[in-house]
Amino acid sequence: MIVPTASVLSRRFVHFQRVSSRSSARHVAQRIAVLLAIAIYVSACATSGFGGGQSERRAATLARNGDFDDAASAYIGLAATSSGAERDRLTLLAVEQWLFAGDGRRSRSALSQVVKPAGGELLWLWSADAAAFALWEGRPDQALSLLQPLSRQPLPAVHRARVEALRADAWFQKGEPLRAVDLYMQRENWLSDPVLIQENRERLWAGLQLADLKTLRNVAGITHDPTVRGWLSLAVLAKSTGQKGIGWGNGILRWQASYAGHPATDVLPDLSLSEDSLLNYPRQIALLLPLSGDSGAAGNALKNGFLGAYYSAVGGVDQEQQVRVYDVHDGEGVSDLYSQAVLDGAEFVVGPLLRRNVSALATELLLPVPVLSLNYLPENLPPPPGFYQFALTPEDEAASAARRAIDEERVRAVVLVPANERGRRVLASFATEFEGLAGTILNYQFYEPDAQDFSFEIENLVGLSDSVQRYRRLKANIGGPLQFDPRRRQDIDFVFLYANAPTGRLVKSQLKFHYAGDLPVYSTSFIYSMDGRSNTDLNDVMFPDAPWVIAPPAWIADYRGLYDKYWPDERRLGRLQAMGYDAYHLVGELFNARESSIEDLMGATGRLFLSADGRVHRKLAWAQFKRGQPVPLPEINEYQDKFENLEPDDFDDEPMELQQPSPDAASPSRYPGGS
Repeated sequence: MIVPTASVLSRRFVHFQRVSSRSSARHVAQRIAVLLAIAIYVSACATSGFGGGQSERRAATLARNGDFDDAASAYIGLAATSSGAERDRLTLLAVEQWLFAGDGRRSRSALSQVVKPAGGELLWLWSADAAAFALWEGRPDQALSLLQPLSRQPLPAVHRARVEALRADAWFQKGEPLRAVDLYMQRENWLSDPVLIQENRERLWAGLQLADLKTLRNVAGITHDPTVRGWLSLAVLAKSTGQKGIGWGNGILRWQASYAGHPATDVLPDLSLSEDSLLNYPRQIALLLPLSGDSGAAGNALKNGFLGAYYSAVGGVDQEQQVRVYDVHDGEGVSDLYSQAVLDGAEFVVGPLLRRNVSALATELLLPVPVLSLNYLPENLPPPPGFYQFALTPEDEAASAARRAIDEERVRAVVLVPANERGRRVLASFATEFEGLAGTILNYQFYEPDAQDFSFEIENLVGLSDSVQRYRRLKANIGGPLQFDPRRRQDIDFVFLYANAPTGRLVKSQLKFHYAGDLPVYSTSFIYSMDGRSNTDLNDVMFPDAPWVIAPPAWIADYRGLYDKYWPDERRLGRLQAMGYDAYHLVGELFNARESSIEDLMGATGRLFLSADGRVHRKLAWAQFKRGQPVPLPEINEYQDKFENLEPDDFDDEPMELQQPSPDAASPSRYPGGS
C-alpha cells in the first residue's frame, strides 16, 4: 500500500496550487479536483498479484515519503528493464507518482505507452490512472466512462475505494455535488480505518468548496437524506458567508441545532465551538460619516456598504443591535459627535473618514468606546488605546506590487510617479518593500499630473537619452551621418507606474513609442477608474484591487449588481462600498480583540490583518487588462519558493489519445517621502 503521509499530502497541495497559479484559470479547478482524488488513494497499486524486489521496495518507500518525482523515475527505470505485464504495471505506478508530483506532461507520455489491458488488476490500475488523468485535463465524462464498468464489478475494497473517490470527484467537476456527496458517503462502507474515514470526509468537504453556490442551494433543497442535506447546507453557509463574521458564527449554532452529531463536526474545528466561545457583538454601533458636502458621496457609499453587511447578517445577530448614523458635517465637531454617540449608547464607533477629523478625534485624552477610523493617522501622531485605523491607501497597493513582481522573479524596476505628496509616498512605500525583498530600483522619475507628453520622463527612465547622447558623441567623432536606432537599457525587468486611467493610457502608449512597450507594467487600482471608457490602451497592465471589484468571492458575488441597481450614482464608488462592508465585519473582530490582535479576515477589499500599531492592512487580489477589461490573475502561493519551477508549457491543452488493445494483444531613505 503506497499512501503518502498527511504532512506530505499537505505539501503537495501547496505545490499543486502553485502550479495552478502559473497555468490558465481553466486548469485550476480541474487539477484541484483530480488532486483531491489522488490524495485519497487508499488502494495498493503494487498489488499482491505481482512480485516486487528490493528496487521496487525502494520506489515504494520514496512514494510513501513524498518523493514523487524520484519514485516515478525509479518505477519507470524498472519498467525499462521489464517486459509484458510487469512493464505495464511498473509504468502505471510511475504514472500515479507523476500525477502526485503534478507533472502532467510525463504522466501523459507514460500512460500513452500502455495499451489498455484485457482484464484483471492491471485493467483496474490502468482505468483508474486514465480516469485520474482525464479529470486532470477537465474531461469528467471520459473519466466516468472509464470508471463505470468497474463500478459494476466485484472489486477488492482497496480498489473499490479508489474507483469511488475518482467517480465522486468527476461528479464534482461536472457540477453535480449531490451525486458526489452520495458517493463519498457510500465510500465509507469500504473503509475500516478511522483515519481513512476522517480523510474521506475532509476530501468531501474540500470538493464542496469548489462547488457553485447556486447549485448547492438548489440541491440542498431537494435531497431527503438528512446527512447529505447537512453537508450541502453547511457548504451553502460557508460559501455565502466566507466562513467569517456574524453570519458564519451564528449560522454554525443554527446548523448544529439542526444536524446534531453530523460527521462534518469532526472536519471543521470551528463547528466544535461552544456558544459562549463565539464572538460577542456591540449592541449599538455609531457611524460618523460625511453625508453632505464635498465628501457626501464617499460617506454615503461607505454607509450603504456598512448597512448592506449589517442587513445580510442581521438574522444571526441579537435583534436589539442598532446602527446609528451621524453626519459629521452637521456643524458639530467630530469630538462632540463622538461624545453624543457614546451618550446615545454606542459601544463601538466607526469613522470618521476625513484625515483631519481622524486626527482631531485621536487627540482626545480618553476614548471610552473603541474606534475604527476610516483613514490613517499621520505617521507622527500615535493612536490612543482602542483606536484602530482602516484605509484604502495606495501605499499598501504599491507594496503589493513590489511583492508581486518579486514573486514573479522580476527584480530590477524603474518607477514613474506623479510629482506630488501622494506620488512621493507611493514611491517610498514601493521602494521600502521592493528593496527589502532584494529588488533593485534602477531609476525613478516624477511627472506632472496634468501633463499630456511624458517623453522627457520616459526617455530618462529607460535610458533612451543616454543612447541619444552616445549617438551624438559618435557622430561628432566620425564627422558624418550614421544609421541610428535608439536603444533603451536592457537590464529593466518592469515598470511600476502610479497613475490614474487617463494618464495611464497616455503613458502606456508613449512607452511603446519609446521602445519600451515590451516591458511589463505594474500599477495600482488608481489606474482602473470604472468610468465606462475603453481600457484597450491599458492592455497587459497589472494592478491590485479589492476582490469586490475584480474577483468577488461567492458570499459577495451578487452585491455589486444589487448596489448598482439601487445606487447607480455610486457605480464608481464600489471600493468604498466594499470598505463599508468590511468595516462592519471588522467591528466584531476588533470588539473581541485580545492584546490588539485578530485573525486574518477574508474581506471584500482583500485579506485583512491588523498590525501592532492598530492599522488594518490588506492583501489584495490582482487583475490584468485584457481586451480593455480587467481579468483576475491567480494568486501566487506564498510557499512557492519551496518547490521546483513548473512552467505552463509543461501542460498541453490537447487531450491524450489512449491506446486500445489490438486484436492480437495480450534602503528607502534615498527616495522622497521615505522615513
